[in-house]
Amino acid sequence: MNKVDRELLHLIQRDCRLTTAELAEQVGLSASPVARRLRLLEQQGYIEAYRAHLNKAKLGLQITTFVHVRLKEHQDAPVMAFEAAVKDMPEVVSCHTVSGAFDYLLQVLTADLAAYEKWVRELQRLTMVSQLDSSFAIREVKNHQPLPV
Repeated sequence: MNKVDRELLHLIQRDCRLTTAELAEQVGLSASPVARRLRLLEQQGYIEAYRAHLNKAKLGLQITTFVHVRLKEHQDAPVMAFEAAVKDMPEVVSCHTVSGAFDYLLQVLTADLAAYEKWVRELQRLTMVSQLDSSFAIREVKNHQPLPV
């Protein structure tokens, strides 16, 4: 990966709707080499997907909660079952295994506290879950940022 590839990654993170011609103009190449570079970056796995950044408030998702989860046991079966269940929950927009007192950190988006409570009850039905600790976001300072490439 060279400087031009990094610049292309930076540009498409900021606006994935830029045309090949627009990208080419910004990096000082013609459209054909830029298209080839993008295809290669996709094939090599540097570009996983192209997405739109949606407005949570306009979609009625007023509550952002960070939830620490501790499991009762850490054998493969309960871990895999928990992770599969979380992947099927549309409210969970990110899930990370973490170090420290808890096993996972989830970011959960819901319309309101009643929807959050309903989701918590669903999570608590998972038999491998031992403990939850929730932190409600008061104000978002930064969310969508390009990766430092």
